[in-house]
Amino acid sequence: MSVNNRKKNIAKMNTSYVKQREAVEISKQRKKKLLYRRLGAFFILVAAISIFMITTLVSQSATLNDKAAEKEKLDQQLTELEKKQKILDEEIIKLNDDEYIAKLARKDYYLSEEGEILFKMPDSAEDEKLKDKEEKEEKQKKKENTSE
Repeated sequence: MSVNNRKKNIAKMNTSYVKQREAVEISKQRKKKLLYRRLGAFFILVAAISIFMITTLVSQSATLNDKAAEKEKLDQQLTELEKKQKILDEEIIKLNDDEYIAKLARKDYYLSEEGEILFKMPDSAEDEKLKDKEEKEEKQKKKENTSE
């Protein structure tokens, strides 16, 4: 005989005590099942909130890093602009000086005083820059001609 047949052959007692114990057991099972459901729902909720918080933290961290890099770049630009501003302020002060203006006029526009003869001597550094610039322009023209 199998185990299932033996259980079927056993008669149950229908006393109030047995019914009460069965009701208590069923109640315990329901409470246990409800507890597991609540715990499962709680852990799912905690996991969802944790995932949301972690993704928010990661995205904010990335945004913060981007902003820090942008700030660094803008700080460098500010420093460069402040240097330019300082140079331009000095240039303004120099341009208010008549002697400096006369010197610039002599240098850039070849103006001279009465009886003075000016000779332009090329700077070697300026000559090299001009040659490099001319070579680049020629190469660019050749590229444009070949691409057409």
